[in-house]
Amino acid sequence: MTGSDAPPSFRLAYVPGVTPAKWVRIWNERLPDVPLTLLQVTAAEAPALLLDGGADAGFVRLPVDKTVLSAIPLYTETTVVVVPKDHLVAAVEEVAAEDLADEIVLHPLDDTLEWEQLPGKPAFERPATTADAIELVAAGIGVLVVPQSLARLHHRKDLTYRPVVDAPASRVALSWPEEKTTDMVEDFIGIVRGRTVNSSRGRTPAPEQPKQQRKRPDAAGARRKPAAGKGQPAAKGRGGSGAPKGAKRGKPRRRS
Repeated sequence: MTGSDAPPSFRLAYVPGVTPAKWVRIWNERLPDVPLTLLQVTAAEAPALLLDGGADAGFVRLPVDKTVLSAIPLYTETTVVVVPKDHLVAAVEEVAAEDLADEIVLHPLDDTLEWEQLPGKPAFERPATTADAIELVAAGIGVLVVPQSLARLHHRKDLTYRPVVDAPASRVALSWPEEKTTDMVEDFIGIVRGRTVNSSRGRTPAPEQPKQQRKRPDAAGARRKPAAGKGQPAAKGRGGSGAPKGAKRGKPRRRS
């Protein structure tokens, strides 16, 4: 089977912490004949995968190189610090970066936050991944500052997290190669942006249903028939209530 004969398909990459299930479900409802394949990649690998043609589009963490990749920002995540449940931080609702000054703050190699200056004290060695850093937090070696979705992804019963109010935030975006904005990419953009299936920018809008015309009365103007017993003149009878107004009754004759 040649490339031109291959059935259409759509490859969607996504980074850890992103949950694409809602958009995938809508795609399957609207385009059931075009299978969608999910590819999970690290935040660092995602841009290269898109540029190399390994995926048609992807959910990535910003920033990306906008000279070669288009991106639609979707949302900004809350940044949190992950700590053991018996840690002092667990007793408060939120913290500032300076509150971590005396803590060993782990900085994994796959960190996606753009720090101007890391809070706390550096660890002797940087963990390779966020998952490795979570294990070190559980072992009591330090704390970890990450986007909230990653704290949820690596949830453990012995750990908890709190917002860090002044930490840099991570932004998630839908991205694709600028020179490869295909019809299917446009379809997926429409789904993510919440366009309906009848959107004017869609490729296959549903046919418009003809409007029902209301029936008008004829030129003479049709009158509705009154309901039985309503609006009908009363029948005239002898001595009845239907007698003409003002009519005089005759005097009875005397018997002889």
